[in-house]
Amino acid sequence: MRKHYLDNIRWTTVVIVVIYHVFYMYNAEGVLGGLGKITDLPVQYYDIYQYLVYPWFMPVLFVVSGISARLSLDSHSDKEFIKSRSLKLLVPSTIGLFVFQFIQGYVSMSLGGGFEGLASAGVPKPVIYLIMVASGSGVLWYMHLLWIYCVLLVVIRKIEKGKLLAAGAKTPLWLIALFVFPIWGAAQILNTPIVSVYRIAFYFVFFMLGYFVFSNDEVIEKLKKIAVPLIVAAVAICVVFAVLNFGDNYADKPINRGFLYALDAYVGSLAMLAGMARFGDFSGPLSRWMSDHSFGLYVFHYLGISTVALIFAKTGLLSAPACNILSLVAGFLFGYGLYAIISRIPFFRWAVLGIKRGGTIMTKS
Repeated sequence: MRKHYLDNIRWTTVVIVVIYHVFYMYNAEGVLGGLGKITDLPVQYYDIYQYLVYPWFMPVLFVVSGISARLSLDSHSDKEFIKSRSLKLLVPSTIGLFVFQFIQGYVSMSLGGGFEGLASAGVPKPVIYLIMVASGSGVLWYMHLLWIYCVLLVVIRKIEKGKLLAAGAKTPLWLIALFVFPIWGAAQILNTPIVSVYRIAFYFVFFMLGYFVFSNDEVIEKLKKIAVPLIVAAVAICVVFAVLNFGDNYADKPINRGFLYALDAYVGSLAMLAGMARFGDFSGPLSRWMSDHSFGLYVFHYLGISTVALIFAKTGLLSAPACNILSLVAGFLFGYGLYAIISRIPFFRWAVLGIKRGGTIMTKS
């Protein structure tokens, strides 16, 4: 039977990510990457949304990806698994950069004034194009890490030969609680400088927990029984984290190395997993449509948000509230619209979306 709650976690989380990126684009807390503050407000209190969701929304996606890897490997060979993941993850996040996502690089560099510095330094145009390509990675960092994790998983499976997976099915709740400590430890290592989203060890632990522990129905049944307390605890921790850190850069050290951040990320992920397993394990026309299109929304939404920021916010053509609303609308329009268009164009559908030639995209990660 299909685990509909996993589909619902994916598309719900992607919607949360889209909303987050609107706030992130115009944040007043010094989190680099967007346009920055465009209001005259002394304090943008609504920016607290970023603090409430940032620690856990990507960890939960990696947990779900780990669970999905288990479901795929239960019915496919290692070779088939790597082939499908390479098509879906590696092709769009490498070849797709040169074919389409360099446009995102252009917009992002224009927002930050990057072209002026390159031009004054006499950088050759081919080199500028390569910089645009690299800058176009944007949200595709998730796909880069996930592909690496999938390759490592195949190697680990050959070594552990199913023993860890069998042990994971018997994981008691007290041990599940203690997993927060290896997550906290992983947060301290293998973090890339400058581009802080590439937290290699941190997200790897979530992915592996998804595969070896939370892919087991026995564990999910245990979590479902405590779903309500988990949700209450997660909300409380999110609020505490947001209040204590509001105004500081939540996306970089020392905050994202702290124990409270790790606790927030883990309990938030558990609450989403348990809550959806208990209350969101259903499928209907709307949820199926949202699930089928969530990949396109994830890949293309930021281009819509950043384009509005470049054209209307940076130039001051529209007021701050109008820019926020238009950015949100553009995120969904670009996400769904570009997906509908590019998924129908030969070659581009393969290069940008990982759709097999003559086939349909595998939308579940």
